Amino acid sequence: MRVALDAMGGDYAPSEVVKGALQAKKEWDNLEIILVGDREKIGEVPFEVVHTQVVVEPHELPGKALKEKPDSSIGIGVRMIREGRADAFVSAGNTGAVMAFSLINLGRIKGVKRPALATFFPTRKGHSLVLDVGANSDVKPIYLYQFGVMGSIYLSRVYGIEKPAVGLLSMGEEETKGNKLIEEAHELMKQSPHINFYGNIEGHDILEGKVDVVVCDGFTGNAVLKFGESLVEFMQDILKEEAKKSLRTMIGGILFKPAFKELLERVNYEEYGGAILLGVRGIVVVSHGKSKAKAIKNAIGSAYRFYRERVNEIIREELE
Repeated sequence: MRVALDAMGGDYAPSEVVKGALQAKKEWDNLEIILVGDREKIGEVPFEVVHTQVVVEPHELPGKALKEKPDSSIGIGVRMIREGRADAFVSAGNTGAVMAFSLINLGRIKGVKRPALATFFPTRKGHSLVLDVGANSDVKPIYLYQFGVMGSIYLSRVYGIEKPAVGLLSMGEEETKGNKLIEEAHELMKQSPHINFYGNIEGHDILEGKVDVVVCDGFTGNAVLKFGESLVEFMQDILKEEAKKSLRTMIGGILFKPAFKELLERVNYEEYGGAILLGVRGIVVVSHGKSKAKAIKNAIGSAYRFYRERVNEIIREELE
């Protein structure tokens, strides 16, 4: 499998991206990793480098990047899939730009109405896949239904979860709760033989792990994702502040440090690698902008497992 890796994407590029690539190669030796970026900044590496000095900045508008920076590390990396030079693209760069270049250059899998960005959330029982987390702010009932189908296929094929339970995020568990969009999507999912539909779920049910797949529109999903990420940092800061207040709290902090460390590891985005763009004709993984080597390695691992299990082919067969 050939992975095109955006060497210039993320806050710690290219050094941490290169470290992540080296770790991935060590773990999966049948991978071919191709770095896309500035050869001079990347330095000497045991990988092929496709040179470009053009970079899409973190806050640059996707439309502007598409028009003005087709030869950026993101633009080239995505085109490498279309041209058959790579099987997957991984980037910790501008998420909107990655999605825009992917849609324009790769297109949608036949039968897919809208692609969705899917990522994992930690739960009491392990983790749940949440989608969409940013690709589609405005959706239709059929989109939400297809998100459930794609998420189910991904979990069953890549993670071996038999008949993943699918929940529709709403303001109440009752079928009548939620707006017209949720009601119609609920009816589609309930009647479908292609998913194991649990029913409506509420926000607090995500962390409880009531379902394996959580379906929502991209606006809601992105808000939940950003809140969850900020909550982890908030907890870390509060614990540090409280530990400094007195000798007693300092001792308590030391005693509970192993438990806190284990908790933070469970909710750390680096463990999950990144979000995968389901529904495009290619494998695209978007990592967090703050990703270091471990997150990059795990993002490459997600792409590898996706490729190995032929997830896109199965999605096409199901949705056709």
